[in-house]
Amino acid sequence: MKASFLTRHPFIKDVISVSIFVVLVTVGSITINTFVFRSFSVVGPSMETTLFTGDRLIVNRLPITVANIKNVSYLPKRGEVIVFKNPRYHSGMGDEYIVKRVIAFPGERVVLKNGEFTVYNDEKPGGFNPDKILEEKNGIIYPTSGSVDVIVPKNELFVSGDHRQETYSLDSRNGLGTIPLYDIIGPVSIRIYPFNKIRLF
Repeated sequence: MKASFLTRHPFIKDVISVSIFVVLVTVGSITINTFVFRSFSVVGPSMETTLFTGDRLIVNRLPITVANIKNVSYLPKRGEVIVFKNPRYHSGMGDEYIVKRVIAFPGERVVLKNGEFTVYNDEKPGGFNPDKILEEKNGIIYPTSGSVDVIVPKNELFVSGDHRQETYSLDSRNGLGTIPLYDIIGPVSIRIYPFNKIRLF
């Protein structure tokens, strides 16, 4: 019986096997990053004392994937920490991806005065401070500088860093503007590094 071509040329067989493996790994990685989760490193002080430079985060892509399947825009929860593509990003200038906290949703009025946010909407026309729940939950006070009075446009979010004094955080208060929903990468699910500070969000 005549041996097959691949049996007679084991090197070619190995090359084909390795090539198939590389293709499958590449496709798998792209699929996971696009639809399941992505990993990001924190750079800068804008989210202190929640996140610090060098922290490694896992961002959950599944809510975005589900929203896309349903043909609707993904809307995170108020107070959630999200990663999004910088709408002002240009190659070589600034960070392409940014991590911030969600303060207000489309159609809501956001007022920043005397160091506190007040959000007005149909459910609470008298306004409320979105940080109060976070302060009770995390035991952290979020002193905030600046002055804002804006209505969040349709299909956009108002976001802020947690380090809100002076110019530590570029966000919707002071030059970044509101964030289009389509720029959201997803909510932060877990900090996986440093290992002694692993936590869920």
